[in-house]
Amino acid sequence: MFISPAYAQAGDAGGGGAITQLLVPIALMFAIFYFLLIRPQQKKAKEHRAKLDAIKRGDRVITGGGIIGIVTKAVTDEVTVEISEGVRVSVTRATIGDVIPKVKRSDAKQKIEAKEEKPKGLLQGLLGGRK
Repeated sequence: MFISPAYAQAGDAGGGGAITQLLVPIALMFAIFYFLLIRPQQKKAKEHRAKLDAIKRGDRVITGGGIIGIVTKAVTDEVTVEISEGVRVSVTRATIGDVIPKVKRSDAKQKIEAKEEKPKGLLQGLLGGRK
């Protein structure tokens, strides 16, 4: 009749090559994501955990709500923070955002002295500081 029979055509013998061509870019994308996103976040989280575990009495901390205070008591999971004289708040270690490094007295004095110095004007700088 008018319909001719259809026969299957012989395909490529190496059909596995197409799968490897698809898997190589996916593996490269995963490697890029791992080294650019996942690994740095894990490293940062590990450092933050180490900071929280090392909190001791006398450290200045910032809570998750932005309150700055001094640690007066550090028990296993609960930390007592003095946010003002006579005002103490109990927080969990997980809510502490950061530990503020202590400033040395000499550094603080240099910052205060730098603020107290008056900036020289253009003419004062050119004339050697004469008034």
